[in-house]
Amino acid sequence: MNLIEVERKRALDDVTQLKARLAAADYRPAGSSVEVDTYYSRPDVDFLATVECLRVRRRDGFAEVTYKPASTSATHSATDVIAKPETNVLLAGPEQAGAASMLLDVLGMVRLCRVEKARETFRHPERDEVTVVVDHVVGVGAFAETEVMATDAAAAASLLGQVEQQLGLDSCPVVRLPYRDLVLHHDTAQAGA
Repeated sequence: MNLIEVERKRALDDVTQLKARLAAADYRPAGSSVEVDTYYSRPDVDFLATVECLRVRRRDGFAEVTYKPASTSATHSATDVIAKPETNVLLAGPEQAGAASMLLDVLGMVRLCRVEKARETFRHPERDEVTVVVDHVVGVGAFAETEVMATDAAAAASLLGQVEQQLGLDSCPVVRLPYRDLVLHHDTAQAGA
């Protein structure tokens, strides 16, 4: 059975406080990186409307192309838990990201935006399926994403809620939009100012 990523994103006012709660709950730093994502849509389908994702990601000696299907009531719950399968194609190296972007361009895909974020990853030694990340998205702000990889979306959503409560994230505002959309809204507001 395929693994499904079950996640929820929340806005952070105090990153330092969350990091202290992560340490107190025995979550340990598992790495940091800068990710640069270029997002695309099809010319005949508005991925902003369907909440689909097609991106080329570059990160520290790594590059991949990712596709996430359209959101539906089955993949995006009333509590803003997102459970979608992902298709990831690992590229031979970071230099291949440019070639992947060029391929999408010549196929007629529409380039939407570029999202740059600094990501800190935390993991618990007894919960391999759980990841908590702190993202600083350029121009947009700081966020926490709690992610659970599982085959059972309902059980994963329950565990996600438990982890958020344990870390005090349940009091932080849920962010329903993907980073792509937040950056596009920010860029539009900046252009209109």
